[in-house]
Amino acid sequence: MLAVRTEVVDLLMWEIGKSEADAAKEFDRTVDYLRDTIRSVKEMDRNAVRFGEDSGFVAQVRRVPLGVSLIMGPYNYPLNETFTTLFPALLMGNTVVFKPAKYGVLLVAPLLQAFCDSFPPGVVNILFGKGRETVSDIMASGKISVLSFIGTNQGANDLKRLHPHSHRLRAVLGLDAKNPGITLADADLDLAVNQTLAGALSFNGQRCTALKIQWVHRSLHDAFVARLIEGVEQLQWGAPWDSGVKITALPEHGKTDYLQALVDDALTRGAQVANPSGGQRSATFYSPTVLVGVTSAMRIYHEEQFGPIVPVVAFDDVSEPLNYLIESPFGQQVSIFGRDTKVIGPLVDACAHQVGRINLNAQAQRGPDAFPFTGRKDSAEGTLSVHDALRAFSIRSMVAFPATSANKEVVSAVLRERTSSFLSTDFYL
Repeated sequence: MLAVRTEVVDLLMWEIGKSEADAAKEFDRTVDYLRDTIRSVKEMDRNAVRFGEDSGFVAQVRRVPLGVSLIMGPYNYPLNETFTTLFPALLMGNTVVFKPAKYGVLLVAPLLQAFCDSFPPGVVNILFGKGRETVSDIMASGKISVLSFIGTNQGANDLKRLHPHSHRLRAVLGLDAKNPGITLADADLDLAVNQTLAGALSFNGQRCTALKIQWVHRSLHDAFVARLIEGVEQLQWGAPWDSGVKITALPEHGKTDYLQALVDDALTRGAQVANPSGGQRSATFYSPTVLVGVTSAMRIYHEEQFGPIVPVVAFDDVSEPLNYLIESPFGQQVSIFGRDTKVIGPLVDACAHQVGRINLNAQAQRGPDAFPFTGRKDSAEGTLSVHDALRAFSIRSMVAFPATSANKEVVSAVLRERTSSFLSTDFYL
């Protein structure tokens, strides 16, 4: 992979419009994740060679592959989000069918030789084409043991329904999110605005972990919006390879029409575009747009925009954003900005039952990769991290026997003669 880094980074820029800095970061983070995963596998392997004894029985417990894994990543992080499940699946011994995203396909080409050189024939199978036309028959065959999919909850439901033995199917799903930022009355305004800018508009807001709606206490609302507008208007627009560019064109066909429809709906129901450049579009480019006066009557209040629109809702009591979280079908993350422990403590307790991650005075995000990445409700199924991904693509199996001298001698002979790869005290990585 490292030998073709420049080519992969260029293809990320050219196909999905990711800035050069962000494309390079995605590549390097992926390599770091793979190295950490290999270290985790080594540790798991070393721990597995031990035998345990309890109630007169001796056992060796190891993790084994589940079977064929179908890996389907997203277009916004077509390298990182795909490889963070692809390689754990491979390292745990599974074969994989890898279906690239609808965009971010070209970067696979420089890596084909690496796959060919690194794995036996039939282990990594790359499938190109439209998902509905290619994946449906594969799922209907019943031969898939693990589905790794990042996309919409509706898409995940449709795929799972195709499997004839759904009870056998393990799913690792990263799905929709409408992560709110909650800025309390005593928040550090500069911190809250800077984290909102990064959290809402990095890669044009095309991240499941992006902050998708901002709840701001009414006493800070005007000042928050003023500073947010100032920050938004300073963001540099341009081509992905331009130095310092932050806002680029969108890769998805029809996306600007969808974003404009959300804005138009909000405007007809009383919202206003707050920033001077908001609402501008040209072909596949859509300018960052701050919407104020947002209410529950508007689509943008409920729908995941997955683009550079920043809706702001004023609130008087913290129960308002909390009720929004409770009623939302999504439950990935929330960001809380504030310092009053009497407010933050109970709010954390309530949010812990609604989302998978609560960020204090920080934007929503996935990393560090050692931390669990998950969600509740329609936002996820399963948990990912360097360690959790290895568990997701494997299952525990064991050899157990009564602790008699005869049995111990049989097992000792198997170990000594190395006639079994499972029943073994060797570790190879």
